[in-house]
Order: sequence, then structure tokens, then C-alpha cells
Amino acid sequence: MSRTHPLDKTRNIGIMAHIDAGKTTTTERILFYTGLTHKIGNVHEGSTVMDWMEQEQARGITITSAATTCHWKDNRINIIDTPGHVDFTVEVERSLRILDGAVVLLDAKGGVEPQTEAVWRQADHYHVPRIVFVNKMDIIGADFHRSVDMIEDKLGANPVPIQIPIGAENDFEGVISLLDMKAIFNEGKAGEKVKLTAIPQSLEDQARKWRIHLVETLSEYDDALMMQYLEGENIKKDTLITVLRKATISGAIVPVLCGAAYRNKGVQALLDSVVDFLPSPLDVPPIQGHQPSGQDDKRHADDDEPFSALVFKIMSDPYVGRLTYLRVYSGSLKTGGSVYNATKGKKERVSRILQMHADKRKEIEAIHAGDIAAVIGLKQTTTGDTLSDQNAQIILESMEFPIPVISVAVEPKSPGDEVKLTDALSKLAEEDPTFKTYIHPDTGQTIISGMGELHLEVILDRMIKEHHVEANVGKPQVSYKETISKTVDIESRVSKENMGLDMFARVKVRVSPNERGAGHTFTTSIKKNTLPKHFIDAAMAGFKQALDSGIIGGYEVVDVNVDLYDGAFDDEDSTEVAFLTAASMAIKEALEKGASILLEPIFKVEVNAPEDYVGDVVSDINARGGVLEGMELVAGGQLIKAQVPLSRLFGYATDLRSKSQGRAHYSMMFDHFKQVEG
Repeated sequence: MSRTHPLDKTRNIGIMAHIDAGKTTTTERILFYTGLTHKIGNVHEGSTVMDWMEQEQARGITITSAATTCHWKDNRINIIDTPGHVDFTVEVERSLRILDGAVVLLDAKGGVEPQTEAVWRQADHYHVPRIVFVNKMDIIGADFHRSVDMIEDKLGANPVPIQIPIGAENDFEGVISLLDMKAIFNEGKAGEKVKLTAIPQSLEDQARKWRIHLVETLSEYDDALMMQYLEGENIKKDTLITVLRKATISGAIVPVLCGAAYRNKGVQALLDSVVDFLPSPLDVPPIQGHQPSGQDDKRHADDDEPFSALVFKIMSDPYVGRLTYLRVYSGSLKTGGSVYNATKGKKERVSRILQMHADKRKEIEAIHAGDIAAVIGLKQTTTGDTLSDQNAQIILESMEFPIPVISVAVEPKSPGDEVKLTDALSKLAEEDPTFKTYIHPDTGQTIISGMGELHLEVILDRMIKEHHVEANVGKPQVSYKETISKTVDIESRVSKENMGLDMFARVKVRVSPNERGAGHTFTTSIKKNTLPKHFIDAAMAGFKQALDSGIIGGYEVVDVNVDLYDGAFDDEDSTEVAFLTAASMAIKEALEKGASILLEPIFKVEVNAPEDYVGDVVSDINARGGVLEGMELVAGGQLIKAQVPLSRLFGYATDLRSKSQGRAHYSMMFDHFKQVEG
């Protein structure tokens, strides 16, 4: 089946921001103005299309990234609306991995907030071009130019306003486009009519000043535009769009717009900018990967190239079963076709292909390069796997996910529900790579771990409502980690003499600490032909398995390098099980001799407090073992920045409310692990 939409008119974008900046509200307007919905959903009423989960509607926040497809001026736009709450940062991470561009929303009062910085860094990591929409220009304290300054100061970006607001707060009426020097107003019951007029006389000087700034900035990136500007020529809008598009896609510039999505102002102009400035799949570099042999390879956005796609999400749907979300980078795939999971070396069959609209779905016959869709029928594929043509295999770079930092013990309320509980937790963990579940080696309890109290609260709520399993839940506990503090060489041997069994394996391994946050690395400096490959693979599996549980408190081990540098085998008695066992024993001995230490999660905390309460807030942070990093003046008071151990932050929301009479608010996000003192 041939494609129905040209690649150059396809946009794969995400909408992301700090919590409460208005992502879902903006997306609902986009769906309405593009004709995908006939009524604007409201977050406060729980009637939004994109926040379809019961847990999202009850809390008024986005929890899971929702995908949809709409059309604007002959362009097809695939949109992913992502959460703003730090507990669900995995949804942003996996969305950015497969998107070509992003719209970052700022609250016009708060400007660049903590989670904005986090998603910006994530976008930097994946080299995702973006535009900024300064939302909520109608609220008290809205300041467009302060927000622009914060983009430069806090994010180190090069923001270039292509609009300026007409008024602010209660007087916000519309925007001025600096590209064509027109005022833009929204009219009609839902702002569906866009009216272009002359710029109000009182703002003409300001608009000219910002137009000059725009042209001068763009001139640095295009010699022809520079000559036109220096010679005083009249520069056309199309010329500015062409140069601005090129500079945006390269990451040199971030166009900045403004509006008030809740008041239906500025959203159509935002859609125009998505089409004008964010890349199509043809505008981004070919996706890089490697063949199973290790040789570098790549794929272009072309239907005629071999099929390649990255799985970025798994979901359990009560009606159609297991949904596998994927982004196609090259080639095509038809319903009923076969794909090869190059990551796992497994062949799978696709029974159905679906185009998603939040929790609704439309069956389609095929998907092509640049498409984002969901498929049914893949049983062994998980998040981060690469699907490819079996005759032209490629493995794309997977995703890295943050480590869970908080845990609770759970047990079924009735003994007969034990299997149901295990099954439910397994399905939830398959959907969410930052949710982990395991049996504690000492107590035998089932432990679940996540990114925060809200994350686990939502998981437990879903377990009850979606999987119908009631459970007794313990108090939240910090997920400590373990690591070694010095390099050790270990020789481990499994034989009849020490195990009483007719099997043999010997490994020599060097275990050393990695930098904090670097994760595990596994290397083999063993001489060629010393061990057969299947024994080396078994040893590596044993190393990884043993690092799941340390020696101090059974906590997960993090940040070590394991190098297998020697070994021995016996033609008759050696088995893969023997090498797995020897490797596991080696790790346990290395943890004992390598002076294992306990690590605790440290969180970055930012408190916005009125001047009258700053002293009490700072004293409380000090009492919690926090380290003050600085303070800065913000609208209405001071922004206090600190690093605080997670173990001292339980109940902080209630204490802060009490100390500030409810006037201070805070945000917190995981920053790093640090050795527990004392």
C-alpha cells in the first residue's frame, strides 16, 4: 500500500513543560482547531481527550504520554502530549527519543521552572529542535520578556521572539507577528476565527525594535539575508521563514511565541510555526545504529530502504490486548507482515496496525517511514527494542531510564490473589521501565519501586482498578543503592571440590567503581580462544544477575565496571550454568573485598516562598540535612534552591504548608546518589 501523506509534510512533535504550564490544554485546542475534535476538552472538568486515564482525570495532571494525529494546512502532525510531573519523566524521555521536534511551553508567570530545565536537557541529549510557546499570558504576573530572558540565562539557549504580546494579564488581547508585522486576534466563541489587522499605534515602536532584533539575529546565519539587510531592502516574510527554519532545525535558534491557550489565543499561530520551523523526517540526519556484528550502520527516511523501527512504549489495552508503540525510521510494514526483533534475535508477526488517538484507535493497513503507530501481535518485544528487516538487520540506540528511588512493600489481601498480584505487577513493569518489582532476598516481601510517592500511588491505583487486585501496602521507604569503593581482582571457581557436583568453571574478573551515575559497564579483555563464546555470555549473565542484590542490605548495586580477563573450562564438565554460578560468586566476593558503600538519593528542591517565610523555610531545609545552593528574587518572593536527602523529605508538603500558611510552594526532582554519611 502506497503512502497517503508526503514525508516533507509530516511532523512528529512532542508538547512538554513543567507541570501546570498548560500542555494538555494547548493540545486540546490543537485538536479542536485541526478538526479532530468538535468540542474543546477541559482539564478542570476531566473532559480532555489526551488525559483519558481515570487517574489523570481525577488528579488533573498528565501521567502517560498520549499520541494522536491531526492535519493542519495539508500537513500531517503526529503529536505526543507528555507529563510535566517529575515522577513520570520516563514518558518524556522515551517520547523525545523518537520525535523530530518539540514545543516547549512556559508558564508566563513562572518562566523556566525546574521540570522545564529537565525536559530541555533531555531534548539537548537527543538533539531535538524546539520552539517555545509562552503560555498563560492572561494570568496575574505574566511577563513575556522575563520568560525570554530566562530561556537564555537558565537554559543557555538562543531565544528569538517571532511574536510579542499585545497587553498582559487581564489586558492580554492578542499577539504581534514580527514576521509580517501584523496584529493577530482570535475571535468567535472558541477563538476559531483568526483576524489579522494593523499593529496598534501604541506598540508600533516596540514592534519595529523587535523586528530589527529578529532580522539582525537571522542575518548571522544567512549571507544573502545579511546583504539584503545591510542594503536596506524590504525583506519578505518567506525569506525570514526559510532562514529561521534552517537555524531552528540546526539548533542555533529557538523561536519564541506567546498566547493563552485556555482563552483560545495564539494556538493557530503556534500550529503555523510547527509546520514552518520544526523538521520533517527528511530534515533530520539518518538514524544511526549498528549491525549485530557491531559494524556501524544507518537508515534514511525512505520507504524503499529496509524496514527499521524503534519500540518506545508498551501498553495493555483492555479491548485489544498488548499494544506496542513504535516509530518507523525506514521502509514499510503491512498488517499481517513479519518483523525481526534485532535486539533479541526473534521473529514476530504483526496481526494489526493501529493509528492512535489517545485511548481511541483506528485500524490501518500499513505504516511507512516517519510514521508513529501501535501494533498488535508482538509477544516478546519490549521498550527500546529495534524491529528490522531480517535480511538487513540493524540495532538502533536504545533508551536510558532513571533508577527508582522510593519503594514500598505490598502483599495481596487474600492468599488466593498472590498469582494475580504477581501478574499485575509484571504487566505494569512491562509498560513502565522506571517501575521495578522484586522479592526482597531477606524478608521474602514483594517490593515495588518507582520515581516518587505519586508514581507508586498511581501504580497501586491502576493495580486495583485495571487488574482488580487489592493489596496491603507498607510505608514508603527510600530505595538505597550499593556500590564498591575500590578496585579488586577476584578468581572464582566452581568444581567438584567446592560444590560437590561434576561441573567446572573458572573466571578471573576485575571489578572497579565507575563514576557516579555512569551505570554498569561490562568488558572482556580475555585472550582469544581462552573461553568459548557461550561460556563468556553465561558469565556475563551471571555478573549482571548478581548485581541486582548487594551485600549491605540487599539493595541494587550501581555504577561498577566488570572486566572478565581470564578463565578456564573443561571439555566434559563445563556448562553454562557452571559459568553463571562462578560469575555470580565472583561478584559477591568482589562486593565484600571492594569495601561496598551505601548510597542514598539526593533531590534538587526549589521552594518559592514569600519574603516573610524565607527564614523559616531555609532553617527547615538545614534541619533536614539539606545543602543550600542559592536564592534568587522572583515574582512574589524568593526562589530557594537546595539539595536534600530523599529520606528527609517525606511529609515535606504538609510541613511547608504549615510554615508558610499555605503561601509557599515547591518542586523536587532526583539529582544524584551520594554516600550515606555516618
